[in-house]
Amino acid sequence: MALISGKPAPAFSLKDQDNNTVKLSDFSGRKILVYFYPRANTPGCTTQSCEIQEALPDLSAAGVDAVGISPDEPEAQKKFADNYGLTFPLLADTDHAVADSWGTWGEKSMYGNKFMGIIRSAFLIDENGIVIESWYKISPKKTVPTVRKALAG
Repeated sequence: MALISGKPAPAFSLKDQDNNTVKLSDFSGRKILVYFYPRANTPGCTTQSCEIQEALPDLSAAGVDAVGISPDEPEAQKKFADNYGLTFPLLADTDHAVADSWGTWGEKSMYGNKFMGIIRSAFLIDENGIVIESWYKISPKKTVPTVRKALAG
């Protein structure tokens, strides 16, 4: 079920790479970029996460925080964050319940094999937890430019 602009984003409460509980409500009063990625320490996910890290000063200046969510365990998220100097929360959705509620868990295909997994997606959420924009099947390299364009108006 895809998230629609103007509707509330589903709440979440997940452990980050440091085993801290992070909730969507923690970001009340600020916009937040929530992105879902298939697996820590893989090429596309690394590109996407590093580009978001690089854009963090500009995003923060625009009142936007960022969190990444994948099915990885907190320990894998920690290794990923440490390997690439990622300073924002990387959340562990190990049972993909949050991904289900955000419409980012679905059937994928690789080399003719079908399987269930994360559909790489990004969402811009406003200060009140309302979806501003949603981008399903976004490419790793287009995440930051797409978010910047949405913020510009």
